[in-house]
Amino acid sequence: MTGNNDFQEPLRPQMPRVEIPRFTPPRPRLVLNLLGAFLAVAILMSGFYTVDPEEAGLVLRFGKYTRISDPGLHFKLPLGIERVLKVPIQRQLKEEFGFRTVRADVQTEYSTRSFLEESSMLTGDLNSALVEWVVQYRIVDPYKYLFQVRNVRETFRDMTEAVTRRVVGDRTVNEVLTVGRAEVATQIQVELQEMCNQYDTGISVDQVVLQDINPPDPVKPSFNAVNEAQQEKEKLINQAQSEYNREIPRASGQAAQTIEEAEGYALNRVNRAEGDATAFNALFDEYRKAPDVTRRRMYLETMALVLPQVQSKVIVDDDLRGVLPLLNLDGRSAGRGGK
Repeated sequence: MTGNNDFQEPLRPQMPRVEIPRFTPPRPRLVLNLLGAFLAVAILMSGFYTVDPEEAGLVLRFGKYTRISDPGLHFKLPLGIERVLKVPIQRQLKEEFGFRTVRADVQTEYSTRSFLEESSMLTGDLNSALVEWVVQYRIVDPYKYLFQVRNVRETFRDMTEAVTRRVVGDRTVNEVLTVGRAEVATQIQVELQEMCNQYDTGISVDQVVLQDINPPDPVKPSFNAVNEAQQEKEKLINQAQSEYNREIPRASGQAAQTIEEAEGYALNRVNRAEGDATAFNALFDEYRKAPDVTRRRMYLETMALVLPQVQSKVIVDDDLRGVLPLLNLDGRSAGRGGK
């Protein structure tokens, strides 16, 4: 024993030593390269654009028109160098006047807002009418549509309203409301197309439809009464014309039939009289040629007609003197006595 110096601590198990790798920051050059590559890819991807089948894409380079793109996938210079304006050239567009459609469905919903500034018009006979109409059109030249006229949609609406007011102002209110609606719509379409061509809008007007035409609300009852009276007048005129067309042709036909019958009867009598006279003259000529033969023939023909009607016949010779024995006088006397 040596004391406290002889005391030894128990041995502790030694844990394996793990070396932690040192963090080395990435090099600045590599980060910049990755960032540049990412930006390059993003810039290149932003240069691709798609044009739908019903559209045409107009490419502008620094604001100047350079080319037009057909439907499909295309590439343009990125970073705002080139930009694309898409115009629907295959879609039928429309502009509404005097009303607005909120939702087009099975039950179409219209705006409750009043558009009297558009629909109120003055007709040629100084009457007021509320006209609602629709213009259907297409964009046939996208370049002219975008660059020839400033604010082309507003300009087109102003042109349409001006043409419509002028055409309606040349017609009476009855023509606009009733019989002249189709003609008014056709004239508006023709004149509007001429104005669009004159202004180089690139628009083709397909159709103008007069949606609804009514008199203003304050005068609507009086106007309806006038229309009812006008319709009643036309109804009576049509009924009278129908009666006239039914009776006059029938009377004319009966008169023509009577005249034809009289003419036919007269012609028949004249032809028969002429035939009898011709037959008599022919017979007389033959009689003058051979009187005895003609007389005998006439006698024989007459006897051929008479003798069949006689019940009893007695044929005697010219030289016979006594004919009494041949006659049945007893039977005749008996018959008389019996009576």
